[in-house]
Amino acid sequence: MTPTTPKHASYDVIIIGGAIMGSSTAWFLSDNSDFNGSVLVIDRDLTFETCSTAHTNSCIRQQFSSALNVKISQFAADFVKNIRSYMGGDERVPNLSIRNFGYLYLANTDAFAEVLRESQMVQKAAGAATEVLTSDEIKARYPFYDVDDIVAGSINTVDEGYFDGLAVFDWWKRQARERGVEYIENEVIAITRTTSGTRVKSITLKSGEVIACGQVVNASGPRAILTAGMAGVDLPVEPRKRFTWIFKADQPLDQNLPLTIDPTGIHVRENGGGTYEVGGYNHNAPDLACAYDDHQMDFTLWENYVWPIVATRIPQFEAVKVQSEWAGHYAMNTFDHNAIMGPHTEVENFIFLNGFSGHGLQQSPAMGRGTAEWITYGEYRTLDMTPFNYARIPENRPIIEKAVI
Repeated sequence: MTPTTPKHASYDVIIIGGAIMGSSTAWFLSDNSDFNGSVLVIDRDLTFETCSTAHTNSCIRQQFSSALNVKISQFAADFVKNIRSYMGGDERVPNLSIRNFGYLYLANTDAFAEVLRESQMVQKAAGAATEVLTSDEIKARYPFYDVDDIVAGSINTVDEGYFDGLAVFDWWKRQARERGVEYIENEVIAITRTTSGTRVKSITLKSGEVIACGQVVNASGPRAILTAGMAGVDLPVEPRKRFTWIFKADQPLDQNLPLTIDPTGIHVRENGGGTYEVGGYNHNAPDLACAYDDHQMDFTLWENYVWPIVATRIPQFEAVKVQSEWAGHYAMNTFDHNAIMGPHTEVENFIFLNGFSGHGLQQSPAMGRGTAEWITYGEYRTLDMTPFNYARIPENRPIIEKAVI
């Protein structure tokens, strides 16, 4: 039976949202010998059927334009490849790997080619194996592309590609529970601050319970603005719909297909067994916020927009058959498309873990670890995540990340 009622009236840490970010934080807290507090994770649906994590394309890349984002993905790659070791040698934990077909960013203008070259310098300085290729070099390595309009491309086939993100998610939940983290299926409907307004003192559940707390983590995904609003806090995060298609090619490619980011923004990658995965949205239409429960597919988008782009870039995909399709949500940070972390500037025990804008799953190991460090020590002990702290929002200090898909 799914638990819906908390066992206690007070917790040291309450995490609102149990998907990939909430469960990463819960697990890293449970794994830290310096933390001995109680943790409650609250989610509206413990099946996680419609959450962003369940609809992820489960890919990882180091091709970012900021060094911190590169290092965050490098830790994720290490965690995935050594997950059993990180989880105490538990032999039940599967040995995971990364399918290193890489990411290939295609530039059809000199300006974007220069962005790729600048970003490559940042990535190489951080230890990434990114290369910038001419169109002729791309064609030589991957003859199936039409690159007549392409100026350059960047690719890295080391720790870039696909991994089993749902396996990581499942084991974070399982081990966290085994170590005493409590998960309940319920909904937070109110957050009460102290008389001074500088701290959250309790949350109220839909079922009526009022639960006292030491610290609150907002890990509510696309609904993060609702959670923040209950605490009287502003947050520039909203749900944006993103579409995914799996298709089978009549003539499969004879080599792995990198996750190819077309200049239009549509991306396509290897899926295995002669199948391929495409993701994106209509970049010719306004990218507006959607309803939180809107997972309706646009069944005209494939034929009218997406497939023509894919088939133009890879003519061998002229004859394909869609096998499955779905719509998921990005938790879009409309301020600068980067993570929002750390405490609120006034409500000191209200902690953000929001706004990952489509690259949350690959960043979840470092983000959960960093949040657990902040809760335990009041500072970051491994990667310094301070640039992502909420304070940059009211101070209007955006992080410029040029590699947003």
